[in-house]
Parts: sequence; structure tokens; C-alpha cells
Amino acid sequence: MAEAYIVGAVRTPVGKRNGALASVHPADLGAHVLTALMERTGVDPGAVEDVVFGCLDAVGPQAGDIARTSWLAAGLPEEVPGVTVDRQCGSSQQAVHFAAQAVLSGTQDLVVAGGTQNMSQIPIGYATRRATEPLGLTEGPFAGSRGWRERYGDRPVSQFHGAELIAERWGITRPAMEEFALRSHRRALRAIDEGRFDRELVAYGEVRTDEGPRRDTTREKMAALAPVMPGGRLTAALSSQVSDGAAAMLLASERAVRDHGLTPRARIHHLSVRGEDPIRMLSAPIPATAHALKKTGLAMADLDLVEINEAFAPVVLAWQHETGADPDRVNVNGGAIALGHPLGATGVKLMTTLLHELERTGGRYGLQVMCEGGGQANVTIIERL
Repeated sequence: MAEAYIVGAVRTPVGKRNGALASVHPADLGAHVLTALMERTGVDPGAVEDVVFGCLDAVGPQAGDIARTSWLAAGLPEEVPGVTVDRQCGSSQQAVHFAAQAVLSGTQDLVVAGGTQNMSQIPIGYATRRATEPLGLTEGPFAGSRGWRERYGDRPVSQFHGAELIAERWGITRPAMEEFALRSHRRALRAIDEGRFDRELVAYGEVRTDEGPRRDTTREKMAALAPVMPGGRLTAALSSQVSDGAAAMLLASERAVRDHGLTPRARIHHLSVRGEDPIRMLSAPIPATAHALKKTGLAMADLDLVEINEAFAPVVLAWQHETGADPDRVNVNGGAIALGHPLGATGVKLMTTLLHELERTGGRYGLQVMCEGGGQANVTIIERL
């Protein structure tokens, strides 16, 4: 049976909104991790057969197939192509899936998967607004779709609305979410202080660590914040941070490992994607995880570590309730509430952290799952070697 191996994975520090990376062109962020990935793996860049990047809101500096632009901005060989993927927040995790599928199929041997995003320059949803406002449309990408309206009516399609629906359905209180958010910051700060991220990070100039975690945050400060939606439970403190950053990893076949003298660090054990209610939107990690475990025959107890994107606190808390996952194995180094969520880069960022933490702790299996726009979720299980 063919295998797809992870032989290298790196990421930039994640910059906060209008922070130290805000002025950096997103292609230069992508180029930075691509250069480091080639240097660290020692692979001849000309042997890479494709570059698959995730990126949302592909307008302005993020337009024009930024996978290709990032590779060229890094000064890497022109004969290597690139393609950009948009599966919303799971875009670069999907990039890993496409890269792994190319390797598993035997059609390619060395493929880079990654992502880049500068949310300080291009705010979330900017592409939709730019596309619809000049046309006088007010309902985003669903405007004018008779089929959508017949199926889902006029119910709001919003990640904040979806997060509120999850909190309501699973009875998740604001204090419980604030306790979770505080734990995310504390875990992230512990990881930074203990140097857990050092091996995976590629400093960008003077930016050497993630900017998001707050040492001065408290439950009292969180409790004083106004909800995002009138009468709601969600606040900014319970949501992922607006962020800038990039990440990249190299996947290789058995033949490439042999021919290039590479050392496999993990293998792709499973990959899948599932969908659910697009109005509730963010609960798809629950059925997607169940599907992945059924397909693999694994149980939650077999998983040493889990990375589930902290888009909002109720997403993770509802998922933990339904899966019975041990909180001590989930987002052990904090999540997007503390560390940030650079959208198109987050999938590979999380997998890079998952890989390095499995290596640090000696764990075998790690699962990654992310909620995504449209009510979708990618699941990847990697096995450390």
C-alpha cells in the first residue's frame, strides 16, 4: 500500500491584527516558510511537483494564485507550479489532503502543502463584500439563489450566528466558555515559555514568537465584555483572533524518501471531509470525527493528541461533549482563541504544531479537525514515526 509521509513542517509566528506582520505581503509570508522548508528538508526545490496553498479572500495581494506567487517570490524554480485552495477555514488542511492524495495515487512524489493569510490587510469576508456591494446585493454569495432560498429560507448565514446556535443547543454557558478561553491563553503561554514551539517556528525578522496570547487576561476582564450579538453569549474573548501568518509542509512518497535520502517524521493515516447544517455551520467536526474513527477503527482513547480549531469556544466544548475526548489531550498548547487563526494558513499551522508535539511527547496518533464555512469539517489523522 502506498504511503504519504510528512518530512518537514514549519510556520511563521502568528501576528496579531495590525501587529508586527501586518505590513508584510502575504506572498512574502508564504515565500518565507517555503524557503525555510526547502532548507530544513534539504530537498532540491526543482524536484517538487506541485505547491498547494490555502488562502481565503483571494483579492488584492492575495489574488492571482498566491501559491504560485509565494513560490516565485521565494526565488524558487519557475518550472514548479502552484494552486490555491479555498475550503474556508480548512483551506490549508485541504491542501494537505490534496497533496497527500497526489502522493498516495502515485501521480506525484514530492508535494508542498501550506497556506498564507494577512487578515490585517484583507479582513475576513472582504472578497464577498467587494464582489456583491457594487452589484447592489446584500446577501453575500447566496443572493439570488432560488435553490438556496427554497432549502434554507432567509435564515442568517453567519459564523457568529452558528456559534450562538451551538452554545444554545448544547447548553454551554458564558462562564464555561470564558474558563475555556482562559485555559487556552494559559496553555499557549506555557508552551511559549517552555519553548515548545521553537522547533516549528521560522522567525520573520524580529518576530520570533506568537503575538496573540495575553498574559494579563482574566475571567473578570472577559466577563466585562459586551456580546458580539445583542442578547448573545459570544464575545471577542471567546472567538479566534484576527491574525497574519503562513505555514508549509512537505509530503513525500516512499520513492521520494528513498531517492532524496529523506527521513519520514509521520505518515498520513487518514484523511476525510464531511458536511452538516450550513446554518449552524460550525458543528460539523462532531460527525466528521465520528466518521473518521469509524473508517479507521480507532477510538478516542487511541488518540494521543487532538488539534481542533478554536474558531469559537462552543465549537470545541460541544465537540468534547459529543466525542468524550479527554480535555488534557485537546489543544494542549492552546488554540486559536489565544494563538490566532490566520484563516488559509491555520490548517497547516495546526498540523505543524501537532507533529512537533507528538515528537516532543512520544505520542503515536494525532487527530486534527476544523469547522469550516458551509457547514464542513476536514479530519486528518497522522501517525508519528
